[in-house]
Amino acid sequence: MNKKFLITTILVLFILGVVRLDSFVLSQTQEDKIKEKEKLEAELKELEKQIQEYEKNINITEQQKKNLLNKIYSLKKEIEKISEEIEEGKSIVQNLSIQIEDTQKSIDGMKRKIELYQERIKILLNKIYQKEQDSLIEIMFNDGISSLFNEIENFESLNKKIYEFLSTIKTLKDDLQEQKTNLESLKEEHEKNVILNQLKAQERERIKKEQELALKQTQEKQLTYKQQLEEAKKRAQEIRNRIFELSGISKAPTFGEAYEIAKYVEQITGVRPAFLLAILTQESNIGRNVGECYLKDPQTGGGIRVKTGQWIDRVMKPSRDIGPFLDITKKVGRDPYSTVVSCPMSFGWGGAMGPAQFIPSTWVLYEDRISSITGKPADPWNIRDSFLAAGLYLADAGAAKRTYEDEWRAALIYFAGWMNLRYSFYADSVMKIVKQYEKDIADLEKAQQN
Repeated sequence: MNKKFLITTILVLFILGVVRLDSFVLSQTQEDKIKEKEKLEAELKELEKQIQEYEKNINITEQQKKNLLNKIYSLKKEIEKISEEIEEGKSIVQNLSIQIEDTQKSIDGMKRKIELYQERIKILLNKIYQKEQDSLIEIMFNDGISSLFNEIENFESLNKKIYEFLSTIKTLKDDLQEQKTNLESLKEEHEKNVILNQLKAQERERIKKEQELALKQTQEKQLTYKQQLEEAKKRAQEIRNRIFELSGISKAPTFGEAYEIAKYVEQITGVRPAFLLAILTQESNIGRNVGECYLKDPQTGGGIRVKTGQWIDRVMKPSRDIGPFLDITKKVGRDPYSTVVSCPMSFGWGGAMGPAQFIPSTWVLYEDRISSITGKPADPWNIRDSFLAAGLYLADAGAAKRTYEDEWRAALIYFAGWMNLRYSFYADSVMKIVKQYEKDIADLEKAQQN
């Protein structure tokens, strides 16, 4: 007797020890998940800052690129214009050189004419001089008096014409010389302009190369920012995915486990397990899909998608649900701004919680009843509590009567809040699932009996 008692005692202590050890391990695992989630959220927050900084730097470098491209384009146009001016200046200088050369030829021609006529004048003057050496009597006896006067008159006339012609030629020569001087001055001015434009073009080319180098460096810098941004976004997405995994319920039950909980709820509410499981399948795939959004702004009800960080409006209705939601999360020890809730559909608001997908304002109507049954605070993310809440709601809607019509009506009320036939598709879908689950449960019961 004592031996049996001792063995029994040891077994009991061992079992209790195992149970406590499992509880401790589960507690530690949950605590580790919370710590991991907090660490990931801190890392995500830092990454989001980095992403904003990278995006800011990309925008800055993009603007710098545009400015540099505009400057380079302007410099190219300016260099092209200066090059055209240089070519035009060279052409003018070349034409002026030809004009100067032609003018110099004309001047040289005038000089030769002047020298020729000067030589003729010299000969003429010599003749006059020789005549002047003859005596008047000799001239008169040799040529006659009339011839003398004629010759004198001819000399004077010729002399006058020669001087007039020389005067004209000198005037032309002086004009040509002045023209040449002006052309040379003009040529010199254009040559200076060509040189200045060449220097200006060289300077613009130097600046353009500097701007092109700056553009290349800016493009490389922007490419680095883009690579860093992609890496940060990739890491942020990985973190969001992991946070999403950690943010849901601890573990979705198997169908067998869910059936056992549904039978427990049936004893309390009278709602058939097949019907309850069909509702929970329609709502969250029995706890596998409990939402994909976080509430972030309690004033507007806006939030984000957990997996992408994309901002979403209408995550939770402020006037109806946010107050109750903050109270619920406080009671069960959850961070309201990192607890997953449903995202809004194309109409209405999101904010449904846990496997049963209750909105906060509806949950508070049932939490006292749940707590009175379980003896602890009602938790919408707890599998057993969420099953019980759904069973109580469905029973209130008439599902405990267990007829097709009553269950169909209860399903419609569960989705729409009242008998709104616009949403009859939901009730139809639930009842199809019920038929399948009735067969699955029958097979499960049969397997358990065997």
